[in-house]
Amino acid sequence: MKTRGGGDIIGIMKIQFIHRFEGIISLKNLLLAWQEFLNGKRGRLDVQEFEFNLMDNILSLHRDLASGYYCHGNYEGFFVNDPKRRHIHKASVRDRLIHHAVYRLLYPFFDKIFIYSSYSCRKNKGTHKAVRQFRDYCFKVSKNNTRNCWILKCDIKKFFDSINHQVLINILKEYIPDKNIIELLENIINSFHSENSLVAGLPLGNLTSQLFSNVYMNVFDQFVKHKLKAKYYIRYADDFVIVHQNKEYLENILIKIAEFLRTELLLQLHPNKVEIRKFSQGIDFLGYVILPYHIVLRTKTKKRMFRKLKEKQQLLLKDKINKENFNQVLQSYLGILKHCHGYNLEKELLQQLPK
Repeated sequence: MKTRGGGDIIGIMKIQFIHRFEGIISLKNLLLAWQEFLNGKRGRLDVQEFEFNLMDNILSLHRDLASGYYCHGNYEGFFVNDPKRRHIHKASVRDRLIHHAVYRLLYPFFDKIFIYSSYSCRKNKGTHKAVRQFRDYCFKVSKNNTRNCWILKCDIKKFFDSINHQVLINILKEYIPDKNIIELLENIINSFHSENSLVAGLPLGNLTSQLFSNVYMNVFDQFVKHKLKAKYYIRYADDFVIVHQNKEYLENILIKIAEFLRTELLLQLHPNKVEIRKFSQGIDFLGYVILPYHIVLRTKTKKRMFRKLKEKQQLLLKDKINKENFNQVLQSYLGILKHCHGYNLEKELLQQLPK
């Protein structure tokens, strides 16, 4: 097996991205990307400033890209609690427009080569569909809960911070023959690095980071499906599960998984987030605890939901947010409860509303 720096793991010719650099940086694509970028952001000052001289700004950006003078700028950093504390990095409007222009053409291409059971940051996928698919797999393997069913559940340590720039670029080169496109992607990828490495890390705030992380992990997905022949496998970002009737099988492939991630993608499994459990014991996955006969909300998720709603109530009473904003938060929580056995929780949630 060759390393990712040296070539192809699976050993087959990759399909090629047919769009040219000129198509990505064209005025048409930049204007279409602007319309997509603008959605939900019209009220932001930096967006309004860019839009005030929109055509001049887009023409200037196009000229810089065409002449090779474009250079990705710096990031503005801030923290969010979602639910754990995360360091978000926000690029300028100009750079984020480029992210959208790149994403518009690259996403449809790469989405076709991703495996079906990759659920993160993809259209018509998401956490709820991943949970339903996982439960379906468990019922298939357990023969409707009539025999043992084991689940290997893993998490990658500091995933976004650990994505190696050169490994990612080498993967992209396997699919994209246009050197100018590769240079633009290198410009975006190398515009950021994690605190602990000058050659690794993707910013959580970039639209392109969502795509690049899936491109990176698609190498692992293909390994699991085609080399390990794991039939019942699901991945969401850096969380993944494999369902099987044999515990020893999962113990054996865990060694191969850890070795592949370490040698080919320079990633490590989180030592405290690797476990093999019976389906009957309940599996904590993507915010829910999945059991044979019902799905319940994770305790931490439930506590966070009530805490956040209480905070919003206080802001509403102080007129710091309007009722529409409060209702949006409430409806999002009610939506989460629709995907589990949350009738009693829903009643409790509604009882918390201000009279």
